[in-house]
Amino acid sequence: MFFQQLSATRRGARLARHLATYQLDVWGIPFGSDVSDNVALVVAELASNAVLHARVPGRDFALRLEHRTDALRIEVADARGDRHVAAQLPAAGATDPTTDHGRGLVIVDVLASRWGVNDRPGPGKVVWADIDIP
Repeated sequence: MFFQQLSATRRGARLARHLATYQLDVWGIPFGSDVSDNVALVVAELASNAVLHARVPGRDFALRLEHRTDALRIEVADARGDRHVAAQLPAAGATDPTTDHGRGLVIVDVLASRWGVNDRPGPGKVVWADIDIP
């Protein structure tokens, strides 16, 4: 298991992605492999959401990775508890194709085998995603 608390900034989100791919490499999942790239994208999206949409001033977000037998579990915990907002995918055709945002959870939904949102002790929520290991 890997756990790191990070500042709720763009730099913290970028660092989460780098730490995730480094940890996977330590676990024997090489940098640049399909699994590593998919995890990097999912971590980037979840961390970005934590920083851009769920940021509470003065509060950090946390990244947790768990290497299971058949899957990698990614968890990003933030301090904002509006869980119903985080669990909604945009309706088909609801995002403007000319914008560069609004598709993060769609990407997570495509790359992850399963994903969801859970409450956490104290304020906030945990958005998690499992990526199967072939």
